[in-house]
Amino acid sequence: MHLSFYKGTIDIRGDYNIPNAQWDDRSHTMRSLAFYYRDIIAYLKNSGISHVDNILKLIPCPDLKCNRKIELRDYQVEALERWLVDRRGVLVLPTGSGKTYIALKAIEAVNSPAFIVVPTLDLVDQWKEQLSVFDIEIGEYTGREKNLQPITVSTYDTAYNTAENIGNKFKLLIFDEVHHLPSEGYRHIAEFFASPFRMGLTATYEREDGLHELFPKLMGGKVYEIEVDDLAGEHLSPYKVIKINVDLTAEEKKEYEKNTDVFRNYIRYSNIKMRSSSDFQKVIIRSGYDPKAWEAVRARNLARIIAYNSKSKMVELESLLENHRGDRLIIFTRYNDLVYRISQDYFIPCITYKTDKNERVEILNGFREGKYPAIVSSQVLDEGIDVPDANVGIIMSGTGSNREYIQRLGRILRPSDKKAILYGIVSSGTSEIGTSYRRKKKK
Repeated sequence: MHLSFYKGTIDIRGDYNIPNAQWDDRSHTMRSLAFYYRDIIAYLKNSGISHVDNILKLIPCPDLKCNRKIELRDYQVEALERWLVDRRGVLVLPTGSGKTYIALKAIEAVNSPAFIVVPTLDLVDQWKEQLSVFDIEIGEYTGREKNLQPITVSTYDTAYNTAENIGNKFKLLIFDEVHHLPSEGYRHIAEFFASPFRMGLTATYEREDGLHELFPKLMGGKVYEIEVDDLAGEHLSPYKVIKINVDLTAEEKKEYEKNTDVFRNYIRYSNIKMRSSSDFQKVIIRSGYDPKAWEAVRARNLARIIAYNSKSKMVELESLLENHRGDRLIIFTRYNDLVYRISQDYFIPCITYKTDKNERVEILNGFREGKYPAIVSSQVLDEGIDVPDANVGIIMSGTGSNREYIQRLGRILRPSDKKAILYGIVSSGTSEIGTSYRRKKKK
């Protein structure tokens, strides 16, 4: 049996039928996706089948030893030990709990070429800085640079576009924020890499679309999990969550109910049962050709904007800002309009997806140094940006997503004795009550 790597697949030539392989009429050989490499080799060895393995063509790699001692906490040691049993699997730890340090020790333990995939260029830079402990040139494989080294950091987008060409050059494959991986395109990264050792890092394992069920196949499944409450008070700040209900003004309530009625009437008229997000997607699809559906979706969005941006929320925010003078605050919103409004009304620096990278760095450095006591942002601070320590978070608006909630909570939980507080300001009598309840229920 002869095995070789070809564009994200394993080309198998020989006289035996191999599990997870299919006949390819183009090459007249058996063919398998590259991520089955480990299973195929195990099958051949266990079956006593002689074979020639030409799959991995690893980048030449020096001895990978950290230039300084990394002291892992007890839970980090346990997470690493669980992963080392099979050298595959997903580790689920809260934001701020030091997932990167576990990965550094895993790279040292495997002592072979490692490819690290992250969502953003900001995270590429952060990982490269952390990986400097290995005293070697750290590679980057992104849209701005193509430089393969024994340890290389890439983005999901670039890795997806090039996996079929480089999928046999690394023994260890690490996915940061691995909850992105099961998406339709990104999952091909895991499929086209032959890397036998795989580690996924995330604060939230489950996906609302259920695609986390692909993890056992692509990564080896969940091998370790620890929750915020298990670390709060010892390794992370003690914290409390406070929900504040505010009332819409009479005018806001009138507009909210008018728009809500438009949406509800359409749902009743169309006999659509709103039991999940997929049911709402049916209305979205209809809005492309049905003017009444378009009007219903527009009305629903207007109602939500009214709830998320109520005047009473601004009054409550002003009170919280006054009560927390001397604290370090991050204000979270769902929509950029409210970000700019808060920034303008209270002279608080803001960060959105439109913020230039240099300006964002200046704002975060100013926040770190105490020049700015507060910052306000939409969803861009939820993931992929190293945010300086804060101890108070204020959610002005958001989704019912468990991931969003955990990430925002993680922004104010750092190793500290000072209690952190996460406020959620919610408009009473609106759909936002249900959104807030889903966050609390999933916590």
